Amino acid sequence: MTSMIFMVLAAGAASALMFASITSGELFSLLLCYLAPLPLMVAAMGWGPTTAALSGVAAGCGLAAVFGPAYGLAFAITVALPAWWLGHLALLGRPIAVQPDGAHASRPAAPEFEWYPVGRILLWTSGFAALTTIAALLTLGTDAGAITGVLRRGLLRIFQPPGAPLAEETERWIEALVMLAPAAGAAVAELTLTLNLWLAAKITATSGRLHRPWPDLRTTTLPPMTLAVLCVAIAFCFTGGLAALMAETVTSALLMAYALAGFAVLHTLTQSLRSRALWLGVTYAVVMVFTWPIMAMIALGLADAMFGLRERYLRKRPPPLPAS
Repeated sequence: MTSMIFMVLAAGAASALMFASITSGELFSLLLCYLAPLPLMVAAMGWGPTTAALSGVAAGCGLAAVFGPAYGLAFAITVALPAWWLGHLALLGRPIAVQPDGAHASRPAAPEFEWYPVGRILLWTSGFAALTTIAALLTLGTDAGAITGVLRRGLLRIFQPPGAPLAEETERWIEALVMLAPAAGAAVAELTLTLNLWLAAKITATSGRLHRPWPDLRTTTLPPMTLAVLCVAIAFCFTGGLAALMAETVTSALLMAYALAGFAVLHTLTQSLRSRALWLGVTYAVVMVFTWPIMAMIALGLADAMFGLRERYLRKRPPPLPAS
């Protein structure tokens, strides 16, 4: 009980401080804000979802008392809720009956667990990424024109020197950034939530408190319904107005999930290459430096969802090497 109370206070305080650091205006504080779910996820995986929920409530109440109710509510929606639920899903499992072999038929079968699929957890991260991005956009206005207007004015303050005329090229860049901002926000939210969950699982596993065996991430597959949802979201992108803005955020979050699945496909398809480490290292480096090659990973993830690339490959290949 004492360790649980200590973890509630420690995780809540750490997460609240990381989230509140954004008020300093420093660039490094943005990284801390993105990592704010990490302490709560560690608490959820190592000490249970109840501990994470209590930590989130304590942190949210503390932020509301210091910065106001709106700040506490923002923390609850964007940090505490996703961290608690994703941590809960990561440990969600059910026992399955295993039939003993002939030599030990008289012995009772040892129970095994079927754990919540990683692909479904990835889909949940997409949902939370879209939800938090849409919630952030709605704080700027209740219609598409108001939201884009606030974004444009904010970018003008950044890129236009005080008193200087707005250059035509700068104006084109600002218009492009305004159009891309909702989709980029959802993609970044998807990546950071997934990274936080992976880091939390690694930390908990290293401490010996992770009660789930480490999954083979190469087998990560999004549920089949994800492709249908993506098609519907893309269709709504052409409707215009606020609905199109929301559809863009959902589309971006789902495409980023397919990009992550594409990396899982890449790890599978390259497992028999002698220079596998080199190919994977170059791929990750190119994506991180140039960003736009992520489109290739999205295409690979979508191709696997439609044509079953991994399944076809594994049918023609020997058993895979140890996971990496």
